[in-house]
Amino acid sequence: MDPAAGASSIAPAPSGPGPDGADAIRVLVADDHALFRRGLEMVLQQEGDIDVVGEAANGAEAISRAEELLPDVILMDVRMPKITGIEACLSIKEIVPSSKIVMLTISDEESDLFEAVRAGANGYLLKDVPGEEIAAGIRAVHTGQSLISPSMASKLLAEFALISRRDAEAPNPHAPKLTVREIEVLRLVARGMANREIGTVLFISENTVKNHVRNILEKLQLHTRMEAAMYAVRQNIIDPRQA
Repeated sequence: MDPAAGASSIAPAPSGPGPDGADAIRVLVADDHALFRRGLEMVLQQEGDIDVVGEAANGAEAISRAEELLPDVILMDVRMPKITGIEACLSIKEIVPSSKIVMLTISDEESDLFEAVRAGANGYLLKDVPGEEIAAGIRAVHTGQSLISPSMASKLLAEFALISRRDAEAPNPHAPKLTVREIEVLRLVARGMANREIGTVLFISENTVKNHVRNILEKLQLHTRMEAAMYAVRQNIIDPRQA
């Protein structure tokens, strides 16, 4: 798709109720290709529970629009002019920590994936995924799940397994201590399970799982479930070959 110059903004609209009566998920689209933004907006506006409230054509504009609109979810390209999507992700996480960010990109390079995760991105999707999968991903991230294209997930785990082998030293004795139950939850989080699935496996409620995940992130001083999965690989809590 050819990039189109210039950026235009969608006037903020109040979120309407979704099909179940809940408020629609407010989404900001940040991409330097105007035609891609338009196409994505058309696809998402057909979803009754998703409301595209704004757009941005570069990283700097994404930051200002995020601060102005306070979206629930931001779909952001990795490579944009002025400020990259990854740099914008870092800034937005500081300014609007409640916003979940999904990198939506053509880049399948490991370096972009790793930098996005380190910047606090909640998901990483390639642009070749169908529109309905993007909508499903928005809903998943909005509920606190992490999201990553399967082809990129294998690269992520393989890279951190390599780092783990390189760092073959003993675990830090001053590392935060997780309870037996928290380690069980962390293992399942690292396998990509949602809270409800974890609750079913461990015979505990979904709310209890949420509390465990929150405690794990706080103890480890992490921000996302993906970062927790990486920690599990580095500390040999999970074998990535079995994930």
